[in-house]
Amino acid sequence: MHSKIRVVAVSYLNTKPMTYAFEQGAMTDRMQLEFKYPSLLADELISGRANIGLVPVAMIPSIPNARVLSDYCIATEGEVASVCIFSEVPMNEIEEIVLDYQSRSSVALTKILLQHHWKHHPQLSAAQPGYEDEVGGNKAALIIGDRALMYRSRYKYIYDLGLTWKEMTGLPFVFAAWVANIDLDEYFITAFNQSIKDSLIDLEAIIKLHPFPQYDLNTYYKKNISYVLNEDKRRAIALFLKLIKEII
Repeated sequence: MHSKIRVVAVSYLNTKPMTYAFEQGAMTDRMQLEFKYPSLLADELISGRANIGLVPVAMIPSIPNARVLSDYCIATEGEVASVCIFSEVPMNEIEEIVLDYQSRSSVALTKILLQHHWKHHPQLSAAQPGYEDEVGGNKAALIIGDRALMYRSRYKYIYDLGLTWKEMTGLPFVFAAWVANIDLDEYFITAFNQSIKDSLIDLEAIIKLHPFPQYDLNTYYKKNISYVLNEDKRRAIALFLKLIKEII
């Protein structure tokens, strides 16, 4: 009897439409799903502790034998709402940005946009838990995930990274993709993709399971987040990885 394939993902609201079927029992005979911070997911695949992960795109080159497994991803066609720089002053007056400790792709994207779009070079600081409350004066913060949705009404200036990338490149942006570090049989890949497709059909059920009064989840799931990994998104991934090499 083969051991189950260990799969890791984040437990943010934006992943629920892809993990719902798995959490309801789909493919439990073949895989075991666990949840981690996005910044930790790649480490699980790099070490071999997991074989499939919903990995921040910035980390794909670091994973041995990495291959994009699925036709689905976490992406946006414009405004993403949950990956933003929050500030009390305009971008050109920001002197420091505290960078979210939970994300590597979003941190890399921030650096790219500062260099190529905003052409502004504030001090960049690593965040510690609770840093969201440090925003004030000329100090801003990159906040991602559910916490970003909660903080949208709190600050005067919101710089949405998905929308800014679209303005700069004309492309969507992919934050995370399902990546494997081993060869998997076609039956598994087909079942994996079908389970995600089934999950995406049940958005109303997912919204009822995860009430979130701070932001309308119908808008979030149907407008802000885009789940199908198409050719434009693959081109966006390639451009993003190219630009990362220029800032590191």
